Amino acid sequence: MKYFFSLLISLLFLTLPVKAGDIDLPSNGDLWDNWNSSQDFYGQDKNITDEDFEKTVKKLEEKKNKKLKKKNTPKGEEFRQSNETEIINEQIGDKDSLPVICLPVELLVGEGILPVGHYQVKGEKNGNKITLNFYQAQFLMAQIPAAETTEDFGEDEILFIKWEPDGDYKIKIMYGSMEFNAYAYVEIK
Repeated sequence: MKYFFSLLISLLFLTLPVKAGDIDLPSNGDLWDNWNSSQDFYGQDKNITDEDFEKTVKKLEEKKNKKLKKKNTPKGEEFRQSNETEIINEQIGDKDSLPVICLPVELLVGEGILPVGHYQVKGEKNGNKITLNFYQAQFLMAQIPAAETTEDFGEDEILFIKWEPDGDYKIKIMYGSMEFNAYAYVEIK
């Protein structure tokens, strides 16, 4: 029954007459022939010249710039750093001037471990005692005791930090600043 019904519908559609002339086309077949050039797009009544267009664009840009000026004008007091930033700068000093060292191995520092990473190093001298303080951001990661020396370790710069291997189980960290030069031997984990 289903087969018979589907056959009947398909025969019905095949036998319907189809006319190509059902669409009203212009006599010469070109759709653009009926376009009325006296009336512009979207009901626009007059043509716009390039000069009018440029003037309008300039006015809109001036209006935009005027709004941006108002938006960017700060209101209230001048921007200042937060108290936290000031405290960090007092504790560490000028962080932008601290030298950076990249440690490719974990180091044994006291009872802890200094992980692999980049560190800013600040050397401090209190009497005869010298320590190298390793910072990541504002956090003190390690303090390593160091020995003062007059050697410049072959560096042209005044403020520097570098390391070199000292056997298989230690590295030598060398620090230099305006106040002093120092070195420390640290065991590799």
